[in-house]
Amino acid sequence: MADSLNFNDHKLSVAPMMDWTDRHCRFFHRLLSPRARLYTEMVTSAALVRGRQLRLLEHSQQEHPVALQLGGSEPGELAQAARYGAEAGYDEINLNVGCPSDRVQSGRFGACLMREPALVGDCVKAMRDAVAVPVTVKCRIGVDDQDDYAGLQHFTETMLEAGVEVLVVHARKAWLQGLSPKENREIPPLDHARVYRLKREFPQLVVVINGGVSSVGQVQTHLQHVDGVMLGRAAYHDPYLLAQLEAALHGEAMPRRDQLLRRMRPYVEAELARGTALKHISRHLLGLYQGEPGARAFRRTISEGAHLPGADWGLLEQALLPCLAAA
Repeated sequence: MADSLNFNDHKLSVAPMMDWTDRHCRFFHRLLSPRARLYTEMVTSAALVRGRQLRLLEHSQQEHPVALQLGGSEPGELAQAARYGAEAGYDEINLNVGCPSDRVQSGRFGACLMREPALVGDCVKAMRDAVAVPVTVKCRIGVDDQDDYAGLQHFTETMLEAGVEVLVVHARKAWLQGLSPKENREIPPLDHARVYRLKREFPQLVVVINGGVSSVGQVQTHLQHVDGVMLGRAAYHDPYLLAQLEAALHGEAMPRRDQLLRRMRPYVEAELARGTALKHISRHLLGLYQGEPGARAFRRTISEGAHLPGADWGLLEQALLPCLAAA
């Protein structure tokens, strides 16, 4: 049986984002925010169980607390995938019931499962029986024409019956036909009030809100109504926001951007020694000086140089120069 969670465990988190929140990105985000809960990119249960691609579970000890997000809809397979995740050391297993991409739908998982709460409940029960770490769910407020509060309410009741203690809710519905994944993040209107209502009506549930959060003030406002806030693209494109949030929520001094970057040096050099190309790490650093003097030169230096043979830490020091000169 899965362990219980403290309400504060999910106060701030960074969303699972395909092609973005890999292990290099998560290491960087952990330096920016020592307390935020981090999530992997979605990994399908089929890739782990049938494909035996256990390399997808690789992560560093410095990333904790870190959650593995799984995609799938077959309870037995998800249970085995959850076991692999728990054995790999993840602090939480999260089930994706929110992704609207065509590839996900063809596999009968992601947002289309909002229509099948009983099946999601069976999946959660199987996963909870398989692991001792918490099993959580990330969903939307609705899907297609299923757009009333009653649908979300029923889904939530089913999750509670299955033993879910934490529900991460993207405050937009998903259109499974006619909108791309990018459009699904932008076109369906946000309805934060619906997520607030969910928390009021299910006070025993840890409710984390996601969608359209891009500032310290917004996070602080949401925390007056729900237990936690999950940031997505804002945290990726402007990662210093995580350091600002850490300072605002915990009253700590905020390191300078160059100090944070230089904390990456041991990791970067260790990865280069393992044979990792700098470009695979540095692409996650491009937004560090977002909105600051020298930001364009910082990005250009890294983008133009990181893919070249022999690119090393010196390139990142070079990229810092115009930013430090403008400070």
